Amino acid sequence: MLVLEGLLPLLLPRTWRESFKRMIALKDGQLRFIGLVSVFAGVVLILLSS
Repeated sequence: MLVLEGLLPLLLPRTWRESFKRMIALKDGQLRFIGLVSVFAGVVLILLSS
């Protein structure tokens, strides 16, 4: 997981910084929805890899 999380700041630091700034401006509900979608996508990827 850390490898995947580190790819964007390693390869595209400016894009990563701008994305982070946009995420700070989001409301709590929007961040929760992004978190829910991320968790769902992770579970799907785990199930597909088995």
